Amino acid sequence: MDLQFVEKHAVVLEDPERSAARQALGRSRGGLTTKVHLAVDGRGLPLSLVLTPGNVNDSTVFEALLDAVRVPRAGRGRPRTRPDRILADKAYSSRAIRAWCRHRGIAVTIPERSDQVTNRRRRGSRGGRPPVFDTEAYKHRYVVERCFNRLKQFRAVATRFDKLAARYQAGLRLASLILWLREPGLAGSQRPGARTVSTPDEIPS
Repeated sequence: MDLQFVEKHAVVLEDPERSAARQALGRSRGGLTTKVHLAVDGRGLPLSLVLTPGNVNDSTVFEALLDAVRVPRAGRGRPRTRPDRILADKAYSSRAIRAWCRHRGIAVTIPERSDQVTNRRRRGSRGGRPPVFDTEAYKHRYVVERCFNRLKQFRAVATRFDKLAARYQAGLRLASLILWLREPGLAGSQRPGARTVSTPDEIPS
């Protein structure tokens, strides 16, 4: 008589929505999308990036994006992590973000959203003063859009083919490194500290 031993394996089915979120995939108007949050310096060169599902609010990853910035100094010392000024679009306009930057001594140039302006005016004197906004400094925010355009020249970045978020992020980092290597006068030099700009962009999958 033969004896056979059969092992029993417990199978746990993961929620499809949770699984997609772990791989930075979210359902929006364009279907499944991935949102790339990018911080660049004053020349439009990438400093840090964060991936989230396309339906995630931009302001929720602001601190994580800035915490990932590490700019080596020309001499000795720890890498620089605090920019002089932050330029960002209306998606990052919130009291929490402004307070976070003010606590760290970082100048902020972020325009108010229309609903915030309306609510502040509706409350009258209780609405407080409008935040300081430097229109001349904000003109330099175009560098982050230029960086996205340069990154989208790589087909694997412009359209996501990777199933895993880690692989797509690796492709983004590789493309960012190529942009640094292509920059004239920066080969073999340290990354100087400069202004940091952050803004999101949606990449179709």
